[in-house]
Amino acid sequence: MKGMPMQDRWPVWKLSLLLYVFAAGAVAINLFMLALMLQRFGFPALSPVTTLAISAPLGIPAAWAAGLWVRHLLDEASGS
Repeated sequence: MKGMPMQDRWPVWKLSLLLYVFAAGAVAINLFMLALMLQRFGFPALSPVTTLAISAPLGIPAAWAAGLWVRHLLDEASGS
């Protein structure tokens, strides 16, 4: 990096930890809507509590992907 020392950069794991709530929420909303759409084909609907329970572990890879994306955007904005 040109103007920023490496120790001042936010690591991906910290960004992922900050973004976990938003990523898990997005996973929960999408999973709930998917279950509603799949009712047309005979699948049961998921309750909101079940959807939140399923989205908690699925939010981890989504948060990691969001952290990688934000790290890339920050690197691009700093000109590195």
